[in-house]
Amino acid sequence: MKKNTYKYLFGPVPSRRLGRSLGVDLTPFKTCSFDCIFCQLGRTTRKTLTRKEYVPVDKVIAELDEWLKTDNSADYITLSGSGEPTLNSEFGRVIDFVRNATTIPVVLLTNASLLSDPEVRAQAAQANVVKVSLSAWDQFSLEHINRPHRSVEFKRLIEGQWLFRKEFKGQLWMEVFLVWGTNTTAKDVSSIAELVKAVEPNKVQLNTAVRPPCEEYAYAVPEDQMGALARLFDPPAEVIAEYSSDASAKVQANESDILGMLKRRPCTLDQICRVFGLHKNEASKYLGKLTRTGQARERRKAGEVYFSAIHGEDAEHANV
Repeated sequence: MKKNTYKYLFGPVPSRRLGRSLGVDLTPFKTCSFDCIFCQLGRTTRKTLTRKEYVPVDKVIAELDEWLKTDNSADYITLSGSGEPTLNSEFGRVIDFVRNATTIPVVLLTNASLLSDPEVRAQAAQANVVKVSLSAWDQFSLEHINRPHRSVEFKRLIEGQWLFRKEFKGQLWMEVFLVWGTNTTAKDVSSIAELVKAVEPNKVQLNTAVRPPCEEYAYAVPEDQMGALARLFDPPAEVIAEYSSDASAKVQANESDILGMLKRRPCTLDQICRVFGLHKNEASKYLGKLTRTGQARERRKAGEVYFSAIHGEDAEHANV
C-alpha cells in the first residue's frame, strides 16, 4: 500500500455516496463541536465552538495545487477529516481555490452546528454540495446522541439549517445517522423526518454505525430494518450504509494488507494508520468492512479498541 505523502489530504477514498473522494482535513485530530457516540474516529479530545485557522490554509491549498497537477483523479474533493471543518475560519478559501482550479465538485461535510453564523453560511454556500447531519429531534436527544459543546442549542441548529437552505443555490444533502435502540423507534424517526422535510434538502440519506464506533453501545441498525425506517421520510430516504464490501481491486488490496497485519498481531486504529500512512477516516472504512465480513473483530481493553483477524473455523461462525 502506497503511503500518503500529504499532510492535509487523504485518499481518494471509495465512498458509496461520493464515488472516489479526495479528503481535505482542516482541523487537528479530534477538534469538533460534537462528540457523537457513533463517530468512527473515537471520542472528541477538543470540543469547541471557537473558529480559527486550526491548520494553515496556505499549506492546504499548496497540497491541493500539487495534487491537481500530479493526480487530479477523483469524483469529489471533500472537506471532512478529523473534526468539524467549519471550525477552520478560512475553510471558504479552500472551497474558493477548488472551484477556480478544477471542475471536480467540492463537497462540505458538516454537523451544521455553526450554520447559525452568517459568515459560516456565506463560506459554505461556495461549495457545490453541502451535506449536513441530523440525528436528533430535540435538545435532550441531541445531548445524548451527539454530545455537543454546551453552548449548542438544538433550536439554533435547526434554524441554521433552514436559513442555509434559503440562501444556498447548490445541492443540500441531509444525512440522518441512526443508532439501534437509541433513535430508531417509529416515533423518533418520524420526528426527525418532520424536521428534515421543513429544511427541504435535495437528498435525504440514512446511515448507521457500520464502522467501529467510539462507544460500544452504538449499535448498527440491522440492514432489513433500514428500508422500513427510510420510508418514514417524505420522499423516502436513500440508505447509504455500506453493509456489503466494496469489490474494487484497490479496496480489496488495501483490506488484504491490513488483514495481513492483523493476522500477525492485534492493532489499534492509530497503529494501522501509522503503518500504512492512512487517514483515520480511510482506515476505519477498511476495518468496518473487515469486521462486517467476519474477517476481523474488535475488542476493548483499558479504554483502547484493538482489531484482530479471525482465524479458521471462528471466521465461519463469526457474528459481526
